[in-house]
Amino acid sequence: MSQEDGVMPKKIDPAVRERVVRRVLERRGEFTSLTAAAAAVAKQERLGTETARRWALQAEVDAGTRSGTSSEEHAEIKRLKTENARLREDVAILTAATTFFAGELDPRTR
Repeated sequence: MSQEDGVMPKKIDPAVRERVVRRVLERRGEFTSLTAAAAAVAKQERLGTETARRWALQAEVDAGTRSGTSSEEHAEIKRLKTENARLREDVAILTAATTFFAGELDPRTR
């Protein structure tokens, strides 16, 4: 489930996440794929396989061993999108106010 589904993800202790990622990456060589290693560790930690797999993939991106958007870059993109939305809202408000006051000051409307 994701936020798009209307369900908030549960908060997991960062220490648990670090332990799971470390174990998945350590045991990766024992399995045919990262997914298989994640499934084994996730079962032991009582987590979803996909959760463990995504955490391990993101850890590899953050470490620079896999291409993709790092956690830091993702946070910056999210911050910029929020700021952009706020600025668009400000522009809409200012445009509406300008239109209103221009009409109020126009001598032809009196």
